[in-house]
Amino acid sequence: MRVLHVITGLGVGGAEQQLRLLVRKLPVSCEVVTLTNPGAVAEGLAADGVNVRHLGMTGNRDLSALPRLTRLIRQGRYDLVHTHLYRACLYGRAAARLAGVRAVVATEHSLGAATIEGRPLGAGVRALYLASERLGTSTVAVSATIARRLREWGVPARRIHVVPNGIDADRFRFDAVVRTQARTLLGLPQDAFVVGGVGRLVAGKRFDTLVRDLAHLPGAHLLLVGAGEQEAALRALAARLGVAGRVCFAGECAYEGAGGGTGGGTGGGLALPSLLAAMDVLASPSADEAFGLAVVEALAAGLPVVYTTCPAVDDLPPGQAPGAVRADAAGFTDALRAVRDTAGGRLPVPPAVEHYTVAAAAARLTAVYEAALHGTTPVLGKQVPSAPSDPSVTSVTSGVSAP
Repeated sequence: MRVLHVITGLGVGGAEQQLRLLVRKLPVSCEVVTLTNPGAVAEGLAADGVNVRHLGMTGNRDLSALPRLTRLIRQGRYDLVHTHLYRACLYGRAAARLAGVRAVVATEHSLGAATIEGRPLGAGVRALYLASERLGTSTVAVSATIARRLREWGVPARRIHVVPNGIDADRFRFDAVVRTQARTLLGLPQDAFVVGGVGRLVAGKRFDTLVRDLAHLPGAHLLLVGAGEQEAALRALAARLGVAGRVCFAGECAYEGAGGGTGGGTGGGLALPSLLAAMDVLASPSADEAFGLAVVEALAAGLPVVYTTCPAVDDLPPGQAPGAVRADAAGFTDALRAVRDTAGGRLPVPPAVEHYTVAAAAARLTAVYEAALHGTTPVLGKQVPSAPSDPSVTSVTSGVSAP
């Protein structure tokens, strides 16, 4: 099977990193085309031996991209086209159909309660999304929460398949030596209590909450991993509150290997597992998440987690992530203080992590591919014993034992 993945961009981001991990595990021949921004993940894919092409799209309304993408798909003689992220789904589904490819799968990574990839969910955005969705064969949701939102939007439940994001948990296994080295490179005191935040520095992630919390946690430090438009505002807020000397901006980082610090931070080329090793708690104050990949990665690293919204945890039965504490904005400081006051080293890796392996995600996605190619329905069933959710939405198991 020859599969072409079409994605909006390949800079550092959760969906982009997830694509790279999946391509390594999928038992099919994969190539990738990025509409824009062939960044760090494109370099990583190329290093893995994947053929990556840049379409050179200049903006959302660059309609010349459609015939170019159509030609590329037709010339590649692909059996299936798989699209990722909003713009790529709009253009990729249409181009695949124009090129004569009938098997078209899309993954919905980022449908929030009020936005999709930062776009407000207005009538126009919804209409375009639903019109393009009808051109596809099926839509993959990365969480039961996303599946429920898709159904509420009007996507037929029979076309929605839940394939959760996956991680390579072994990469995040805690190493005390790495922790010491990472703190040295970052300029963090070895004995300090370090709160960590991972994600794009944008308003929706609400990292300003963590800067404000720091003012009420004497001696604690904050390590922010990511880059984005809010960095200057966060730096200014830290200075205004008198905590600038206790906030470390590490910039963007690679999932693995070198390549960190590209966001102007002080990460010194550290990869994400090393940065997580430097933390004592992962804090995720965002009120609107599609999955919560950083939370799962932190749990794999043995970190306690304080979060506001995380479908990856909330969609599971109680007790699967005992180290994860849910707190609203008003209670975030107290929750972090409680972690600090009871800190006793790394936690055991919880059962929740075993539910989200990249190998299992690839197996489930392969089942969706086979069904799309043959016009059948994937083998459906519960991925794991799940928390109460929409009973009309099920998860792909493809005959593979649930992780």
